[in-house]
Amino acid sequence: MPSVRVQFESPKQMADATATGLVQAAAHHAFELFRNKEFRKLAGLETLDQVEQDRIFNELVVAYLVLIMLVLAAPDLRVPSEFRDYLATLKEAVPKAYIDNLRTLGVENEHLRVWEKLISLRYEEYAKDRHEVRSAAMHLESRKKNLDLDDLSIIQLLVPVQAAAIGCHRHVCRGNTDGRDELFKLTLKALSRFYADIRIRLEGGEITFFMRVRRLLRRIIRPWRTGRGR
Repeated sequence: MPSVRVQFESPKQMADATATGLVQAAAHHAFELFRNKEFRKLAGLETLDQVEQDRIFNELVVAYLVLIMLVLAAPDLRVPSEFRDYLATLKEAVPKAYIDNLRTLGVENEHLRVWEKLISLRYEEYAKDRHEVRSAAMHLESRKKNLDLDDLSIIQLLVPVQAAAIGCHRHVCRGNTDGRDELFKLTLKALSRFYADIRIRLEGGEITFFMRVRRLLRRIIRPWRTGRGR
């Protein structure tokens, strides 16, 4: 069967369609993490009531959505400068695309407004956390050696996913993160796979990027503790 090429009348129309695909992928990955047996065990989900389980699932979804937005706004994203305006439009389309998706599922307007506010709050929070994450990472690395340009590049590369993972973990645990490092590591790994996939697609499908991220994550996860950088 021949492929069907979709014609878009404007960059905004293309951004809206792309955002729809991204938020569907985010929801899928959040559900996969939520259903992961190890995550459920570490989060103690089976001991929680349905309201609390729903809250945790919502935090996972928001973390994936905000991660998309952080990637699209990342200053080190290797894309042509003329592509930046489109990425900004795409970033703004992400929350609306998820709200529209919920609307098609029959979610009431009252709850849609809550979701809209939650996504906005978490984006502001995690975007602000990026500065603390970067500072903490630079401090940890500088204790081992003098930082060079490659070290700084690596730190910058991992800032979005670390900020999203730390924030998500904090909210999943309702701020009580002591002794829950394994849950954080699992969350970070899951978000990192999604993060790498998005960046690969945006930067031209370089599989070497994914290999680099995996190598870097193995390096940072071992010594990382959830209380650091906070």
